[in-house]
Parts: sequence; structure tokens; C-alpha cells
Amino acid sequence: MQTMWLGGAEWLAVLRIGLGLWWLESWRHKDRKGWFERGTGIAWAADVAAKHRWPFVQRGFAAVVRPRARLMAYVVVYAELALGVGLVLGVLTPIALAGSLLLNLLYLVLMIHDWAEQGQNAMMVLIAAVALGAMAWQTWSVDAALGWFP
Repeated sequence: MQTMWLGGAEWLAVLRIGLGLWWLESWRHKDRKGWFERGTGIAWAADVAAKHRWPFVQRGFAAVVRPRARLMAYVVVYAELALGVGLVLGVLTPIALAGSLLLNLLYLVLMIHDWAEQGQNAMMVLIAAVALGAMAWQTWSVDAALGWFP
């Protein structure tokens, strides 16, 4: 494989780190006080789920998220932080990439009607899949420094 400026493994690290920065930005701009104290994030998602065109989304949200709204607010917000830190630093990277893939797929399905969100989530799914398949933790990562996930 020929590349410019960096080698293939380094470009994959750039992709992984960029995905991590994307998650960190998602975490940074969240109104955490609104999410945790007023329940704004989960309330918004509940409204989206209630109007969803696929009944399994409505049922799944009602069964899993609604009864645990406060807990789920913390799970979502801190999952985004953990994914960002894990991907930027390359710590437990395969787990962070799999988590990124799953969370973005959940977001993609929940917000299937929102074209802007579909594009963002689809691209994040693609990046996570490529980085996972190419083992993007081999360079510029704590995982590589410690010899984890060879």
C-alpha cells in the first residue's frame, strides 16, 4: 500500500483519533445539567421514539429506556466521554470501537427520519468499522505501547 506523508497504520490511527475527537465533541456540547437534572436528552429521545415509524423502536424504548430515564441519561453522556477518551488515547481500543459502532447504530435507528443525523451516524459507523477491521490500535495508542491486542 502506498500512502502520502504517513504510513497506512498511521493514517488509521488518525482516523481512530478523529472518531474519538468526534465523540468528545458530542460529549462537550451536551447540556449535562439539562440531561441529568431536567431529563432533557431522554425526554427528547422519548418524543422521537414515540413518533417512530418502526414499532420495535417504540416498544424497545418503552421497555429499556423509559423505566430507567435518569440512569440512561448518565449512560449515554458518559458512554460518549468514555468512547472519546478510549479512541483518542487508544485505550481498550477494540472495545471502544465496538461500542462506538453499536451506539452509533442505535442513534442511526432512533433518528432514522433525521437526514443530518443519519449522515453523521452513518459516517461514524463506517469509520468505526474500518478502524476495527484494520486494527487501528497498532500505532499511536496505549494499547500498542502496552502490547495489548496484538
